[in-house]
Amino acid sequence: MFLDHLPSKILEAKNQAEQLLTLQEKPILDIAEYNHAKVLAAFQEERVSTYHLQGTTGYGLGDSGRETLDRVMARILGTEAALVRGQFVSGTHAIATALFGVLRPGDHFISVTGDPYDTLEEVIGIRGTGQGSLKDFGVSYDSVPLSEEGTIQHSLVSQGIKPNTKMLILQRSRGYAWRNSLPMEQIAAFVAYVREHFPHLIIFVDNCYGELVEKCEPGDVGADLMAGSLIKNLGGSLAPTGGYIAGRQELVEKAACRLTAPGIGGEVGATLSWQLQFFQGLFFSPLTVSEAIRGAIFSAAFWQALGFEVNPLPDALRTDLIQAVKLNSREAMIAFCQGFQKGSPVDSHVLPIPSGMPGYEDEVIMAGGTFIQGATSEFSADGPMRDPFIAYQQGGVSMNYIKFGNLLAAQKLWEQGLLK
Repeated sequence: MFLDHLPSKILEAKNQAEQLLTLQEKPILDIAEYNHAKVLAAFQEERVSTYHLQGTTGYGLGDSGRETLDRVMARILGTEAALVRGQFVSGTHAIATALFGVLRPGDHFISVTGDPYDTLEEVIGIRGTGQGSLKDFGVSYDSVPLSEEGTIQHSLVSQGIKPNTKMLILQRSRGYAWRNSLPMEQIAAFVAYVREHFPHLIIFVDNCYGELVEKCEPGDVGADLMAGSLIKNLGGSLAPTGGYIAGRQELVEKAACRLTAPGIGGEVGATLSWQLQFFQGLFFSPLTVSEAIRGAIFSAAFWQALGFEVNPLPDALRTDLIQAVKLNSREAMIAFCQGFQKGSPVDSHVLPIPSGMPGYEDEVIMAGGTFIQGATSEFSADGPMRDPFIAYQQGGVSMNYIKFGNLLAAQKLWEQGLLK
């Protein structure tokens, strides 16, 4: 086994990381216990039964399982309604559906956490033309950067609001940015500020990677709408596809009409063979999220011990599942991902290489042999091939899985003479 042949430098970093993790685990386990109780209560309150786990075909009319899952999700996220569908192909699709469902030609919206994640640039119209972006439909956009401390700048947001401003959007996670993710405390403070000064505005949260990391969700603190992917946190590594939108009833229905058609909304949509996995994955998600957070802390401490910059730091408050490691060169980024891939249960023999990806401007390298293609809930590492070459680790279905991926990534760097 590879564990028997690791260089002493890597073993020392591993031991340091394990010791630090031991000191950090208590609050993580407390949050996991709280969220498991919340999820269990939602299942029980909606009286989930065996027949809800069976899928439907065709139009999916009268699908009580689909309707029950929507209500369970709404309870967990603290919202009036939810739309949980396998027809969403990604988190980006769910977010785009929500934006197109609510915004109209002539509307203006602002991202208050800087420009959003790469794959939303063409949705908004920051990049690309003629593909039906929000810009193509006459919806205008501005962004306000976070402060140097990583906080929302309320005064700058206020200055950017126009008579036709309809929505303010927040990205909860760091995405492909070297910044802190947003804690729920900061989201709650921003919601309160907007409610006091601009009560007519809609607050939308890109909730990807943030679900169940803390004890409350954006819906609990008054956000109007949110969206995310089911092959991230809330799929519990079992959902084979899909995404969700949750929030105020009328806004969720507008998004549903965009996903299907006006007049049809959320009343149709076959659930096929994935309904059992959606329910079961959602139930398991507090466990898989807590394992991912434990693994992220180990990763941060491990790479820091090896001399690399990491974000967040090992002892930082965790508000999403992403752990960033700054590798500083193209060669180190490729070696990191190729070593990381060797720790996968699927395609461990494959060598990831940088390539173009739909929705991204830069070449991207992606590592992680997952049972569900691209499921960051299982464990993955990726990043754009641009200076300073940062690898972003996401998810992790078990602590040991995460540990092994990092050890093999370090070993690959060692073999190529890229460790300090």
